[in-house]
Amino acid sequence: MSVASFDNATFRRVLGHYPTGVCIVTAVEADGMPVGMVVGSFTSVSLDPPLVAFFPAKSSGSWPRIQAVGKFCVNVLASDQLPLCRQVAGPGPDKFAGLSHRVSANGSPILDDVVAWIDCTLDAVHEAGDHYIALGRVIALEVDRPGSPLLFFQGNYGEFALLQ
Repeated sequence: MSVASFDNATFRRVLGHYPTGVCIVTAVEADGMPVGMVVGSFTSVSLDPPLVAFFPAKSSGSWPRIQAVGKFCVNVLASDQLPLCRQVAGPGPDKFAGLSHRVSANGSPILDDVVAWIDCTLDAVHEAGDHYIALGRVIALEVDRPGSPLLFFQGNYGEFALLQ
């Protein structure tokens, strides 16, 4: 195993040149309390079976709560939903205060006005350094509001523009 020839700041700076979409992963705990976390590390994995993945930090306070539920919904944020992103990413016990949503057939919150949602059951969790790889088996999904997604790039938020 070779030793890295760079520091954490260099790693973040270089990887920051790759844009990521911004999603909110939601679930409802046994007591009926909704829980959510913002992720910028969501990806499709497999068509057969239909699998997706995201990568929660081991330091996350929300991830163990979502993992314990065993099912979740990935909400793909629209470019005009930065305030929603900041609300759920911020500290506080009730990140859902004032948030409008409906409940998926699987029981997870689908946030209003998102670009798309992907409802999943937790398929597997693998350790990966200071993060986990959370695999979700897709049970339902839909595009609610076709449009520009919220993106994270070089430490800032923005939106996608099509080239003509």
